[in-house]
Amino acid sequence: MHRPSIDQQVTFLYTRDLAASAHFYEHVLGLPLVQDQGVCRIYRVSDNAFLGICLRSDAPQSPTGVIFTLVTQDVDSWHTYLSAQGVVFETPPAHNPTYNIYHCFLRDPNGYLIEIQTFLDRTWPQKTRG
Repeated sequence: MHRPSIDQQVTFLYTRDLAASAHFYEHVLGLPLVQDQGVCRIYRVSDNAFLGICLRSDAPQSPTGVIFTLVTQDVDSWHTYLSAQGVVFETPPAHNPTYNIYHCFLRDPNGYLIEIQTFLDRTWPQKTRG
C-alpha cells in the first residue's frame, strides 16, 4: 500500500504572552505571518513548514523537552544577525562532533530552546516530495 502524502508540517508551541511571542517571531526572527487566528499565529518557516504560537493560560512557564530547530547553511550569519538585535545566546556557534553538526542555541520569550544548525554531513537532509 502506498503511503499517503504529507503536504505541510506545523509545530505548535504555547505562550502566555502572545504579543511578546509575535514580536520575537515576526520582528526578531523575521518569520512571515501566514495566518492570524486571534489566539494562534502561524508563521512560515520554509516552503512547507510552519510554526504556530498559541495563547494558552496553561502554557508552561519554563518549557523543557522541546527544541525548535532551524536548519540553515549559514549559522554564523544567523548568530550575527540575531546578536545585532540584542538576542542573547545560550551557546555560541560550535561544532558538535557527536552529531556532526555546527549549531548554536537561544531561547524565545517563552523559554523554548531554539537551535540554529547546519548538518556537516552534506548527504542529509535530502529534499524530497511526499
